[in-house]
Amino acid sequence: MEYLIITLRIISVMALFLFLILKTGRRKIAELPVYDFISMIVLGSVIGADIAEPNTPHLPILFAVVLIVALQYLVSSLLINHKRFARKITFGPTVVIQNGQFIKSNMERLKYPIENVLMALREKDIFDLNEVEYAIVEGSGSISVLKKSQFLPLTPSDMKLNPGVKGLFVPLIVDGKVQDSNLQHLKRDRPWLASQLAQAGVQNFSEVFYADCNSEGRLYVSKIIQASNFNDDFTL
Repeated sequence: MEYLIITLRIISVMALFLFLILKTGRRKIAELPVYDFISMIVLGSVIGADIAEPNTPHLPILFAVVLIVALQYLVSSLLINHKRFARKITFGPTVVIQNGQFIKSNMERLKYPIENVLMALREKDIFDLNEVEYAIVEGSGSISVLKKSQFLPLTPSDMKLNPGVKGLFVPLIVDGKVQDSNLQHLKRDRPWLASQLAQAGVQNFSEVFYADCNSEGRLYVSKIIQASNFNDDFTL
């Protein structure tokens, strides 16, 4: 009986938690702001106590979950609408490199060692500090970097070019199944898709694992192929 109670508690708590999270807004789980991170820890403790102790009344736990998520939603709303309050309880963006020079005082205030800055820069494929104009530690702990102008990649606007809009690629075939609604969105039909696939040597929709296309009619096709051992063909 206890196992049944635990199972029902897990299902009810998870269902409630999922519903509340979907209603309170999207978050990037890997980079939660401070208050969201604290809320997740407290929620985990409350839910863990509920699951580990079947004799604990269940309804008060559900109420606690609702209350914690409601507080998190309230604080998130305050952060959006009251910037002065937001600065008190969150880490705002802080410049750690300015005009190519480290700002030691800001790094000490954040308790952010130089090793962390260098690691974050390497993760952005920056190995030479001479390339960096500004580096900013965001509230989530990640680093945003602005390179010096001479190290920025060349863009069409730099060359006085005006390339056309690519448009969003949408799936047309997924695991052999044609996505007719996406075809209609692109104002295309199955005969057009079949003719395009024929040019790629595909005679049947079922031969295609994945295919997508943009508004310009640019098609990508990946056939269903048998798996082979990559290491048999190449030495790594």
